Amino acid sequence: MFKFFKRVKTVVGSEMNAMLDKAEDPVKMLDQFMRDMENDIREAESAVAKQIANEKMLKRKYDDAQALADKRMQQAEKAIEAGNEDLARRALEDKKNHQEQAEQLKASWERAQTDASNLREKLDEMKKEYQEMKLKKDSLKARAESAKTRTKMNRTMSSIGGDESRQGFERMEEKVMQYEAEADTSDDLSSEARSIDDEFEEMNKKDDVDDELQALKRKMNKE
Repeated sequence: MFKFFKRVKTVVGSEMNAMLDKAEDPVKMLDQFMRDMENDIREAESAVAKQIANEKMLKRKYDDAQALADKRMQQAEKAIEAGNEDLARRALEDKKNHQEQAEQLKASWERAQTDASNLREKLDEMKKEYQEMKLKKDSLKARAESAKTRTKMNRTMSSIGGDESRQGFERMEEKVMQYEAEADTSDDLSSEARSIDDEFEEMNKKDDVDDELQALKRKMNKE
């Protein structure tokens, strides 16, 4: 029943460290340990309740036996007063039997009382240990969750800029640079094409003016 304390020491000792070193989930294992402790406490509470009930039963039987022994003593005294010695003798004989039973029951009751007291103390110790383990479990769970979160974050951060992601970014950067180069080349070609067209257009404009000038001079006979 009270192997509980050994189990508690195991939880907080080397086996806890071994558990954390293995692939077992510490959070789930801690919850399981707490459930085991709760079961032990329920069993201990049941044992204490039975022992208390046994103590009360023995106390009641002792009280009844002692009360009957006292009653027979009183009856023996009355029988003596009434001059009935034979009745007094029989009352004393019965009183002796009940007194012996009462003494035996008293010894049993006192042992049961001591056992019940010891069991209650152990149960209180178990509950105290349980509360301490519960606080420690909450702390360990928080630490485990924090460690897992940090590990996950570190892995995520280490993957950023990793080979696949970095190569992808580099490819996209090269494409953007290629687009920019193509755009610059297109601007240069467009600018060059516009310059040639502008020169031909300007030349055509001059030819038109010269033609118009000659026509005007002919009209005015100024040639």
